[in-house]
Amino acid sequence: MQLAALWVRFGGRRAAARVPAMRRPVPSARGVPRPSRAPPSGLSTHPLGSLPRSKRRTMRAACLLLLLFLGPSRGHAHTATTAPPPNIVLLLADDLGIGDIGCYGNRTLRTPNIDQLARDGVKLTQHLAAAPLCTPSRAAFLTGRYPVRSGMAARSRVGVFLFPASSGGLPATEVTFARLAKTRGYTTALVGKWHLGLSCRHPRDFCHHPRVHGFDQFFGLPATNLRDCKPGAGTVFEGAVHWIVVVPVQALGAAALTLAALRCLGLARPPPAAFLGLLLPMAILLGCHFLFRRYFRSLHCFLMRDFEVAQQPLDYGNLTQRLTEEATGFIRRNSQKPFLLLLSYIHVHTALFASPEFAHRSSHGAYGDAVEELDWSVGQILQVLDELGLAGRTLVYFSSDQGAHVEEVTATGEVHGGSNGIYRGGKANNWEGGIRVPGILRWPGVIPARCEVDVATSNMDIFPTVAGLTGAPLPHDRVIDGRDLMPLLRGQSQQSAHEFLFHYCNAYLQAVRWLPRNSSAVFKAFFFTPKFRPAGANGCFPTHVCLCQGPTHVTSHDPPLLFNLAHDPSEAAPLTPHTEPRYQAILEAILEAVAEHRGSVPLDVPNQLAPGHVIWKPWLQLWAAGASGP
Repeated sequence: MQLAALWVRFGGRRAAARVPAMRRPVPSARGVPRPSRAPPSGLSTHPLGSLPRSKRRTMRAACLLLLLFLGPSRGHAHTATTAPPPNIVLLLADDLGIGDIGCYGNRTLRTPNIDQLARDGVKLTQHLAAAPLCTPSRAAFLTGRYPVRSGMAARSRVGVFLFPASSGGLPATEVTFARLAKTRGYTTALVGKWHLGLSCRHPRDFCHHPRVHGFDQFFGLPATNLRDCKPGAGTVFEGAVHWIVVVPVQALGAAALTLAALRCLGLARPPPAAFLGLLLPMAILLGCHFLFRRYFRSLHCFLMRDFEVAQQPLDYGNLTQRLTEEATGFIRRNSQKPFLLLLSYIHVHTALFASPEFAHRSSHGAYGDAVEELDWSVGQILQVLDELGLAGRTLVYFSSDQGAHVEEVTATGEVHGGSNGIYRGGKANNWEGGIRVPGILRWPGVIPARCEVDVATSNMDIFPTVAGLTGAPLPHDRVIDGRDLMPLLRGQSQQSAHEFLFHYCNAYLQAVRWLPRNSSAVFKAFFFTPKFRPAGANGCFPTHVCLCQGPTHVTSHDPPLLFNLAHDPSEAAPLTPHTEPRYQAILEAILEAVAEHRGSVPLDVPNQLAPGHVIWKPWLQLWAAGASGP
């Protein structure tokens, strides 16, 4: 088992042969079939075990009564032949922590609209992002597949796209829920952040564009929001600049000064070419750095409408209002036919911003202002649905692409990252704080109100859920890792459709979650964990995010670090053979599942986040001469 655990950490082929051999069924469209593993004897078998018993009973009774009231015909409205297909509105925040919302326990930020959405529907308490970073998480969300399957998980240090003019992106061969919905007659739109690539070989081939992936309309950012996009907000490239510019310039400068000193002291007579050979690289490095800082915003921060640049550079003034107006306008124009809308918010990723109506209003500075403006926008969407009489035939989903970015602190010490509540870690790592995200769904008359689902679900589950609601068949030529949420939401099932969930840090399998059938236990095994710095911190502040590889940045665990989240959701007390009698059996079951999962992941998928695909390529740069606004 020691070698097997090391193989999991490093992904090597040689060690894979040492994992106990097992039969691997051919992957189906629903994923890799496996027989359910019985929990080790002695474990609790309560299906909602992590909730207090009184609360479980009360909530279960209330939900069952509501389902009985709704009746089977309404409870199955989306499958009835006479019922029109539902509209689908997906609201996705960026870097929002689960501890930032009132319905998840926050008492100092005002989120009345999101809280009302939770009261009117179902709140998921163990909703998980498939990856703790923007680009891979969004790829998984759209496709229902672990990002490693589509090449959207990096094997190098940089795990996201930083420039619109990069050549990597979500391959056109991937099937998104928008594409599925289009096959069933839906009109589809993406408003807001894309962050899954744009072009491949020339600036207007748009091989990764949202329109290629099933969205009829697109208005928003082709890449992402960065500090560098907003004057005075700082830079995310500080570490890179230090090693690429500052250190070489210092070394070259020291060498030039040494030569000058030797010449002045008469100890040597270095030729002028020696000075030129030192000063010229210094000038080139400093010049490139100046140009990069001077023109970054103009080149890389812009809005697009479909295939055209609408505003370059991006203006943050009333940006949330503009996105909200685009979204509500789309709903109004398509109120008489089925539609799917993905409103992918810029909030609350840095650089932080808020319109004058929300600036300086919250008790948590610029971050709180952004959260409260986000909540306002959610309220506007819900209001339009009510106004048009669409609420009863529209599924609304609200979530975040990953947990809060706890390392976001300005040079003046102001916290620009959110809260992950009781959960450890945050964005870019697979402690619960990085992947446990808000999950709220509302569909009046079909999904009962004021209910909680306390079993593990994934943002990958939206893909098969959309397929089921629209009547689109799932692709049969690939593994789909998500599971339809409707049985859980309608109370037809009270256990997770996932037995195992695999948590990747970039392309490296960091942890595995096991939900034994007929048990309340939720086991989570870590094969490596990030080294938090400074000591006692809850993040990796010197590097701005935690990294996924290298002994300087991670600690490997052999045997794996094991937790039971049902009793220890904060991941504070690892299990041992002394505290968990079935410790060895649990690890063996997890390692067996890992071997099976590895067998379903192809090794020849082109890596879309390889350095050659992530770097800025000037020949892919889009320009908009004179563009001033949408």
